[in-house]
Amino acid sequence: MSGEDGRVLVNEIEGHLLIAAAHRDGHAAAARFSAPFDWLTRAQREEVERRFEAEYLVLARASWEHTAERAREVRGEYEEAYRGLRRRLLAGWLLACAAAVAVTVLVAPLV
Repeated sequence: MSGEDGRVLVNEIEGHLLIAAAHRDGHAAAARFSAPFDWLTRAQREEVERRFEAEYLVLARASWEHTAERAREVRGEYEEAYRGLRRRLLAGWLLACAAAVAVTVLVAPLV
């Protein structure tokens, strides 16, 4: 298995674990939500919990997508800043080299 394949596998496992955790959290939140409604029948409580959990998962997914989109935006901003920094460093290095060559050219005939 190559390094890339390993990273893909780890990402897939993390995704499955994240989804499983969201299901557990959603189920637990649904049970807490429906607990005070002791007047509901068992079937009604299960329906409320099922709908609550489904909505919880929709909201979790939307949150993950928003977070991923923002991460892409921030990455792009940092990459652009890095490219600008590299350009400035290269320009400074070239300017220093040009100054060194100019000093050498001007001083060498005097020696």
